[in-house]
Amino acid sequence: MSRSPVGVVLLTYNCERWIERTADRLAALGRPVVAVDNASSDGTLAILSRYPQFEVLRLRRNIGAAARNVGARRLQTDYVAFCDDDGWYDDEGLTFAAELLDRQPRLALVNARILVGEQARLDPISAIMQNSPLADVGSLGGKPIASFMAGACILRRGTYLQSGGYDERFFIGAEEETLSYKLLRAGWQLRYRPEVVMRHYPSSANAENLRHYGVRNTLVNAWLHRRFRSALRWSCFIAMDSPKNRNLVYGLAMTVRALPWIVRERSPMSTELDDMLTSLDRHWLDNGRATPRRPAHRTGQLAERESAHR
Repeated sequence: MSRSPVGVVLLTYNCERWIERTADRLAALGRPVVAVDNASSDGTLAILSRYPQFEVLRLRRNIGAAARNVGARRLQTDYVAFCDDDGWYDDEGLTFAAELLDRQPRLALVNARILVGEQARLDPISAIMQNSPLADVGSLGGKPIASFMAGACILRRGTYLQSGGYDERFFIGAEEETLSYKLLRAGWQLRYRPEVVMRHYPSSANAENLRHYGVRNTLVNAWLHRRFRSALRWSCFIAMDSPKNRNLVYGLAMTVRALPWIVRERSPMSTELDDMLTSLDRHWLDNGRATPRRPAHRTGQLAERESAHR
């Protein structure tokens, strides 16, 4: 078998009830797969051990999204497709993404079209990306985006690693934001391409226990990267629009504890980039819809997005 330009990093955590379905689909791709397990305590690893074509790495502790960094470092492919334990890619889309990245040297990331469940319903976030109002700078095709879905994207592996990958301090939930801002600030382009398909069978096993991380992380990301007025406006919106429950309280408290980190590392982006993000916020909020950076409690997206390892 010739060397594949795309390898898959599969992230798992306590998913024995559904991982076999995902593993079967990934094994059928015939591409390199590195499965990184976030210290599962169930039978996940026993099931993964049945797939000799996978390289399986077991971490001693759950480090959330940063486990993807471990897998990316072990791959030898040019591009990496990140996959959560409750979904898989169509092979034709991975080939399309690799060819597109080969042709477009300023394109760092391709976000897949996500089809949910047996009915193959279009995920709400995919619908949002499909209607992105951003101009196609550089005529790269597809829809320009300013954030992405961590478990449904194909990236240049070297660019991902050079950027530092996912920051372990964020653990899980909105972890994509800091990475996307780093890529945009470095001049990279991000695109949504419906030709790349991710099949998603959502598991919300631990979603309710993790929502506060999403609140904390979107606020921390805003204050680390966005200019003062837009960071303040976004923070007020999150505080007012989020359900008034313990997740909001915990998320705000965690944000306060992160203040030394924010003060130490805050580096506001350019006015041009900040204006672009603000226009995205305004566009989607004016239309009464969530953005890829907004907690989506009203549409149920968060429960669908968060797998057991989150």
